[in-house]
Amino acid sequence: MFEMEDDDQNSALFDQAADAVVDLGNRLAAENPDADPWALADGLIAGAVHYWLYAHQPQDFPDEDDMMSSRERLEELVRQVMESAEESEYLHSPMDNDVGRA
Repeated sequence: MFEMEDDDQNSALFDQAADAVVDLGNRLAAENPDADPWALADGLIAGAVHYWLYAHQPQDFPDEDDMMSSRERLEELVRQVMESAEESEYLHSPMDNDVGRA
């Protein structure tokens, strides 16, 4: 029963963190209307990656969930980024190079 509560808490925290990053991006874009949105987005990703790597460092007493190498942690990060991108409504754009045109 406690595991389900932890899953619910983790899911809510995940959603809260993701929403906060989007809100931060929107706020920074509004405060800097002439800024390059790609530079802004790249900075948000860089900060998120740094925090993710920090949070996923092996602990002094690792448990079975801790990854043992930096390569494994990087592979997990890439897997999570791909999953998030594939689930995003913004992945496909009508202007993509691989979109058919009639």
